[in-house]
Amino acid sequence: MAVAAQESRLSAQTDSLSDAAAVPGQKSSDCKSPDREFPDYELIELLFFGYRDFVGEPDQALAAFNFGRAHHRVLHFVNRQPGLTIAGLLDILKITKQSLARVLKDLIESDHIEQRAGADDRRQRLLFVTPCGGALAEQLAHAQTRRLARAIKAAGGREPVAQFLTHLIDSEHRMQVMGEVMGERMGEVMSATGRGRP
Repeated sequence: MAVAAQESRLSAQTDSLSDAAAVPGQKSSDCKSPDREFPDYELIELLFFGYRDFVGEPDQALAAFNFGRAHHRVLHFVNRQPGLTIAGLLDILKITKQSLARVLKDLIESDHIEQRAGADDRRQRLLFVTPCGGALAEQLAHAQTRRLARAIKAAGGREPVAQFLTHLIDSEHRMQVMGEVMGERMGEVMSATGRGRP
């Protein structure tokens, strides 16, 4: 009887946990895996830990300014694309205006980024790094470049790594991202592969 009572309590606790984890309006039959292929946990976790350490060193440098990863992203892309508009930055980062406004305020007040009026439209605000902002952006980029160089050397070459990362990007955004990342080199690649021809 004691065993039966214990099993009953365990069953009730299991049911309670299942109910708590359930999404409102969703049946348990809807929670099945979308396919039968086993997830590639090894690569998923390697990517997670690789990224953790890839941003870990810059995180330490940013902490001296009370900055975080959002500040790093803004600083990086403004440094890479002088004169970037607010709209252009929002399109790259895929964040809300409110989130960007808070980060920009920190970077402007700390003299890492400055806003300038557009030459054609004075209402437009263009973003530029200051000397301090450029120096910090370059410091962070050099640290990440050294880590990438070590990993690429160990992996046996840059091209397979670049291809792998490229194909992690959604297909509808891939060409736009490649254009922003590679700049002038994009035209050379398109020409070499024949994709730039009509």
